[in-house]
Amino acid sequence: MKNFVSVHDVSDIDALVQKALAYKANPFSDKTLGTHKRIGCLFLNPSMRTRLSTQLAAQNLGMEVINLNVGNEGWALEFEEEAIMSGTTVEHVKDAAPIFGKYFDILAIRAFPALQNREDDYSELYIKQFIRYAGIPVVSLESATLHPLQSLTDIITVTETFPEKRKPKIVLTWAPHIKPLPQCVANSFSQWVNKWGKAEFVITHPEDYELNEAFTKGATITHNQEEALKGADFVYVKNWSTYLDYGKIYTNDPGWQLNQKSWATTNKAKVMHCLPVRRNVELSDEILDGPMSIVTQQAGNRVWAAQAVLSEILKNDV
Repeated sequence: MKNFVSVHDVSDIDALVQKALAYKANPFSDKTLGTHKRIGCLFLNPSMRTRLSTQLAAQNLGMEVINLNVGNEGWALEFEEEAIMSGTTVEHVKDAAPIFGKYFDILAIRAFPALQNREDDYSELYIKQFIRYAGIPVVSLESATLHPLQSLTDIITVTETFPEKRKPKIVLTWAPHIKPLPQCVANSFSQWVNKWGKAEFVITHPEDYELNEAFTKGATITHNQEEALKGADFVYVKNWSTYLDYGKIYTNDPGWQLNQKSWATTNKAKVMHCLPVRRNVELSDEILDGPMSIVTQQAGNRVWAAQAVLSEILKNDV
């Protein structure tokens, strides 16, 4: 593995999942793999679980971790080629990234979409420019359209909590929110589950909330949440804003909030969410605090997902 920015960087999802679960069972089995190696984690946007889990994962492998909150602790970066830098940006990525390549062995980047211009966001300019100019492996800690570490975590969590031989039914359901959110987690989860190919996968959302078909192709898509939830083994709850009329909220129907009544039609489904979650907006207290919720277990697995990825990159670099 050279970079990790989408599922397409992974040749064998199951093998990577099993590596993560092996690290969960024995976190320090490769504690010298990253000795004398550094990872630079650059945050263009806020982070809590991603930041902490990546740091723990790298330290478990013996790496030194340096975090930088770009903009607050460093210069504002410019990413456009041939930009006339007479505005608020101070340093171009083509000048900064090669220096990061000298300082670090792996570079990890977190950047959110602006949700203003779909073409700009879906070009993935930020992470592509770091890959282009850094000269070292790049790991996505979330980008404008995808969140691959979260999605790997999700597959790990499904794998370890579903011992049956049959394919589980996994439902990704849209949920209300007070503000427009990116499509990153929904895109990424869809992309990973579809490539994994070991689940019956259903996506349900209100009309006009269709995701980019490049990520959802292979899933069953319905606007009827009640029908979608019937017999589900896992329900992944996530809000996202509109894709076609980009970055909008068309509805905030509280009827889409998963609660005990809507969950009752499932096959005693385990409920997942990437966190943070708006309680009693996206998910009810009765679900989040109930035995069906595995969101804490899911978040805990972020460490092992990151450790498996970093391990693959380090071993490829030997």
